[in-house]
Amino acid sequence: TGVQTCALPISLEARFDNAIATLHPVFQPIVDVTTRAVLAYEALLRTGEPEFPGPPAVLDAAERLGRVHELGRALRRAVAGQLADLAADVEVFVNLHPSDLLDPDLYDPAAPLSAHARRIVLEITERSSLDGVDRLTVRIGQLRTLGYRIAVDDLGAGYAGLTSVVRLQPEVVKLDMTLVRGCHIDDARRQVLRSMAELSRALGMRVVAEGVEVDGEAET
Repeated sequence: TGVQTCALPISLEARFDNAIATLHPVFQPIVDVTTRAVLAYEALLRTGEPEFPGPPAVLDAAERLGRVHELGRALRRAVAGQLADLAADVEVFVNLHPSDLLDPDLYDPAAPLSAHARRIVLEITERSSLDGVDRLTVRIGQLRTLGYRIAVDDLGAGYAGLTSVVRLQPEVVKLDMTLVRGCHIDDARRQVLRSMAELSRALGMRVVAEGVEVDGEAET
């Protein structure tokens, strides 16, 4: 009789290894709404792993495997390697998982991205709480000493909302696309955006609206 065989499922760890091996950033422009000039780029995480269709899947795997720091280091290294391809006068926004704030590599002046810190804005996502980050104010101060600036990402849809703005006192706030999308035809969204923009400006923070797709949203 013949021996029957079957393919074993690829483990999560193997898929994550492939994601790290094929990791590369793509750069989304951040545009001045008045002049339409490109002011900055956001580095977006992409991989060649077919089972991870987008960044949330990669981040979920990293969390489950306890490899968030490895993923963060790989992304920062990849971004540093491509900065020479971008105009020298534009900023680059790079996402941080809150757990990355506990990674000593982030604060190492010899780390690849540290040499470019003065053109980097670190986006701290609200994927998980900042409560697990000890000495948060000190850590943020260390990053600013290196030259980095701080942004709160996805404001309006995250874990703690305005609490993160108070704790981090970022230079930039990014308004979540769920508030932006359709704001030109939705008075509630428009009023919320107006209030958040006015508050941010009063605190000296620049405002980025995420996910603008049509002229009406940009004009609003």
